[in-house]
Order: sequence, then C-alpha cells, then structure tokens
Amino acid sequence: MTNNNDAPARASGRDWVMTLAKYREPDNLRSVFELCVSAGPFIALWVLACWVAQYSYLGALAISIVNGGFLLRLFCIQHDCGHGSFFGDRRVSDWVGRVLGVVTWTPYDVWRRTHSIHHSHAGDLGHRGIGDIMTLTTEEYHQRSAFGRWLYRAYRSPIVLFGIGPSYIFFLQNRLPLGLMTQGRKYWISAMGTNIALAAILGLIAYVGGWQALVLVMLPSTLVAASIGMWLFYIQHQFEETHWDEGDDWQLHDAALHGSSHYDLPPILRWFSANIGIHHVHHLYARIPFYRLSEVLRDHAELGDYGRMTLRESLACARLDLWDTGTRKLISFRDAHRMKHQAALAA
Repeated sequence: MTNNNDAPARASGRDWVMTLAKYREPDNLRSVFELCVSAGPFIALWVLACWVAQYSYLGALAISIVNGGFLLRLFCIQHDCGHGSFFGDRRVSDWVGRVLGVVTWTPYDVWRRTHSIHHSHAGDLGHRGIGDIMTLTTEEYHQRSAFGRWLYRAYRSPIVLFGIGPSYIFFLQNRLPLGLMTQGRKYWISAMGTNIALAAILGLIAYVGGWQALVLVMLPSTLVAASIGMWLFYIQHQFEETHWDEGDDWQLHDAALHGSSHYDLPPILRWFSANIGIHHVHHLYARIPFYRLSEVLRDHAELGDYGRMTLRESLACARLDLWDTGTRKLISFRDAHRMKHQAALAA
C-alpha cells in the first residue's frame, strides 16, 4: 500500500475541493444508461434463476450469486442518488433512490441521513457511532471490562463483520429508523414505506415462484451483495495508515483525503462496485457522479497515490482492529497487547 507519509508535500484536502468541483455535473443520459445496464441484467437474471429453479436448484443458486454483483451495483447507484450526484434534478435522484431502496432492502431517506452523518464526521474520534464501523482506540479497549473486550473482539471478527453483520443490518436493522427514531416522521415513513413495499413484493414472489424464488433467488443475491458491500465499506476506511483525529485537530477535508482509501480493483470489479474504490475522491467531493471518478484520476494522476491498495494488499486489513493514537495507525489486537506488555515492562 502506498505510504502517504513518504510522499512529498502535496496539496491539502481543502486545496483539492476547487479542482474537483468541475467534475460534479452529471450527464443525465449517461446516468439513465448506467441505471439500465445495471437494472436490466438484474431483472433478467432474476427471471432466469426462477425458471432454472424448476430444473436445477444448484443452477438457480449459481445464477443468483452472480446476480449479487448487479444488486451491489444498484446499491452503489442508490448511494449516488443519496448524494444528489446521479441526476441533475435532486427530486429525480431521490425517487430513483427510494425505488432502489426497496430492491436493496434499505430505507432510502433513513440511509441517506445516516450516510450524511458518516461523511460529515469520518475520521472524527469525537463523533463515532452512526453510519460507520465501530472502531475503538487502544486506550478505550484496555479500559473495558473483560466481557466488554470480548464483545468488541467478536464484533470485529470477519465472521460477524462480513457474514452475520450484513444479514442483520439489511434484514433486521433496516426495518426501523434506528438512530433517527426521534428525528421526525420522515424517517418512519421511509422505513415503514420500504417495509410495506418489500412485504408486497415478497408476497408476490412467493405466490408466483414459490419458496424456491425466495430461498434460491432472492436470498443468495441479497446476502452476496450485502457481504461484499460491507467489505467495501470496511476497506474504504479501515486500513493501517488511515486518519483519525479529535477536536480542533480534526479537519474534514484532510480526513477525507487521508482517511479514505483508493481501492485499486481490477476493471470488472471496479465496474460492479461503480468506482466506489476511488473513495478518497468521493469523500473530498461527494457530488461527483461515480462514472466521473475515473476521469478525475486520469486528469490528476497524483491523486491515485493517496491511500492506494490492491485487492491482494487489502486482505491484510481484515486483521486490523484498534486505532493507536501513539503510532497513528490501525493495529491488530495482538499488536495492542504486545505494546501494552512492553509499556508495563518499561514502567
């Protein structure tokens, strides 16, 4: 992974904002095209999997797993809609996002608000807990009880973060406007409206396609998309040289530039994830449509060096668990215990 600390002095995060502003305007025809080439194959594979299920459960399951990639891309489009970057008219973006929210099991207005909080406080140690992955400092971890440390270790395990966690979030947590339950009826309408639409669609699917359509078609594609999506969200901020600060030391644009990764994926994975790997640019200027993020890197190659990691390099990040304020790095539980032991011997 590229070490930003070894790079020569370059423009600050705030300096980049003016440069990136010229990329913010979406092309409505291009947006319609991107929506069609994502939703069209998703629907076609859904129908194909239901038909194949009559003859081969394994075949239907395989098609559904592949279709998880298209569902992931639809969620990424919903993500752009939430930032008002997909269509020039914000109302169009919002209604497309709400429809996609039913497909992705995600109440659009609830998610848009919590995701906005994430963007406003990413890398801010003083504002954690909404729209992000829970991350403790080494000091906070050692101050917990034995049971509290066990709970955090369980939460940070790959099985929970990328398996049980996504299932819980999309199938259960999203059914209520958690975190916004006292913030007005708008978020209740979003959650309950999505739930009602989902219930109607699932009922229709079960009536027409039977249990096979739910278990072999809907469930696998949703689980695949949710797990991959959680991994992408994790790797966008949970890497060794990420950026956390607190109080006056925290600066929004520097946190965006240095605390968000450039996940340099192979072209096919970049397509299915709608360039979300170019996350540092996205956090610097969230109004840039996903299909223009690669244009930014083409015109400003120096931005490609910030937080860059390959698919292979990213796998090592799964063992990182705690933010160490001394070394200013994300470290593993093992390293945290080793450092605590060394400090005790030196005392």
